[in-house]
Amino acid sequence: MRMSVRLRLALACGVVFLLAGLLLLAVVTFVVWQNLDPRDGLRHPDYIRVSNVVFLPEDLSYRVAEQRVAQVRRIYQVDASKNVITVGGIALLVGAWGAAALGWRAAGWALHPVRGVTVSARRIAQGHDLAGRIAHEGPDDEVKELADIVDVILARLARSFDGQRRFVANASHELRTPLTINRTLVDVAVRRPDATEDVKRLGESLLLVNTRHERLIDGLLALAEGEQAVLDRRPFDLTDVVEHVLDLAGKEAEEREVAIHRLLDSAPTAGEPVLVERLVQNLVENGIRHNHSGGQVWVSTRQRADRVELVVANTGLPVPPYEIETIFEPFRRLHGDRLRSERGSGLGLSIVRVVAEAHGGVVIAASREEGGLTITVELPYESP
Repeated sequence: MRMSVRLRLALACGVVFLLAGLLLLAVVTFVVWQNLDPRDGLRHPDYIRVSNVVFLPEDLSYRVAEQRVAQVRRIYQVDASKNVITVGGIALLVGAWGAAALGWRAAGWALHPVRGVTVSARRIAQGHDLAGRIAHEGPDDEVKELADIVDVILARLARSFDGQRRFVANASHELRTPLTINRTLVDVAVRRPDATEDVKRLGESLLLVNTRHERLIDGLLALAEGEQAVLDRRPFDLTDVVEHVLDLAGKEAEEREVAIHRLLDSAPTAGEPVLVERLVQNLVENGIRHNHSGGQVWVSTRQRADRVELVVANTGLPVPPYEIETIFEPFRRLHGDRLRSERGSGLGLSIVRVVAEAHGGVVIAASREEGGLTITVELPYESP
């Protein structure tokens, strides 16, 4: 069990008070014991009085009376010491509890600025907006120094991510133009009346490679857009987006002889519908293309408490459990699929995760015992 800093400080105050009290109690007990011990001048008095009877040293009963007095003094000494220890111990325990309570209050007061920094940092982390800053206002102490350092780190991260996104976006846009020109030139060359069969076959191969490059660039652009937090959230029903994507994917499913099963319930959420459509499209295409002839794809949506779920399951080759996490890495393909360009660019599931996280959701993948995958996307529920 891990204790919080505040609890540790409170326990430390209580323990310090307890140790100091034990030391003081031991000193007081020693002093009381010493004060009740007979002094040198009183060890052999000139006479002893017991119940108004005086015993002189020359009397035979003097020794007996002296022992009786020493015994009574010893009893008083022991009783006094026990009383000091008992009362002092109870007072010490009460004081230690009070010291721990005061330490708890003092620690809360001392950690209040840290709590403010934590709340601001959590808000920035949950908002996916690196433009936010902690901007701690207070005395020039260790807490302010820590908050300023975190703000500097956030500023550097924001510049780095913005530069990376701009580079990917600009490169994607710049590469689209030559690819479009290449596709047009190859298409014109293939359609010429005097084009030979070799030229046509070469043109078809070039068009296939060109199409793959276009999908790759679209994927990079979607990945760069998906990494940005969705600030303009619009309410929509996830089921409507899924139905639209399934209608578009029906033709490809028929060509590959893959059956699609729908189980769609209302699933209201909020965000950017275009990005969510890309998420659903990637999942459905992944289920169709990474399948076998006569395979099946199951698509379902539902609402669960404060979340909505999209579940896409498909048949196909078995996926080892240790490979589950790697399929979300960019350009990662399973079963040596790197050369099969018709199955995508290797960015599909990376885009799915990025878009889901930008909407405050999560993606969970699991392998099916019969082969294939089950991918679940959870997004926040939004009242319609």
